[in-house]
Amino acid sequence: MEELFDITDDNGIPTGETVTRSKAHAEGIPHRTAHIWIVRKKGNTYQVLLQKRSAEKESFPSMYDTSSAGHIQAGDEPLESAQRELYEELGIKAEGKDLSFAGTFHIKYAMQFHGKLFNDNEVAFVYVYDKPVDESKLVLQTEEVEEVKWFDVEEVIRGCEHRDGTFCVPTEGLETVLKYIGYKQF
Repeated sequence: MEELFDITDDNGIPTGETVTRSKAHAEGIPHRTAHIWIVRKKGNTYQVLLQKRSAEKESFPSMYDTSSAGHIQAGDEPLESAQRELYEELGIKAEGKDLSFAGTFHIKYAMQFHGKLFNDNEVAFVYVYDKPVDESKLVLQTEEVEEVKWFDVEEVIRGCEHRDGTFCVPTEGLETVLKYIGYKQF
């Protein structure tokens, strides 16, 4: 059975109606996602753990993206969805208290992937996970994630500015996280 999402208003509040995943992405109907950023302090800077998306993903295949992210299913709450995605994609079993809410931002675009229009319109709920993570011990969901890698935030900022095909990180999501951690540029 196809996934169902809550249709939302511009603030990410469910309207009481639902929509299938395919219809939401075909027509740009607003829905919610949970984005989890794994961060660590490294010397005088911060690093983020990014996932390389599977080559089979319907959008931005084989590009580095947010540590973990996914759609919020109809009836679910953002925090529980963030916990579920982190566990499903990376094998990290986080308690609610391990995830700090950093804010929300909008993602809205229409692009072609695999010869098909992908019309996205979502309100992303952003969480930060700053517990120690050994990337070599993660259990990756292979249909979603090819690999994970730590990046200095400066490299990710430059990658978002130049859009050279390496990163598909939503700039607004990165900005939300950097403001939350008190990074000097934001």
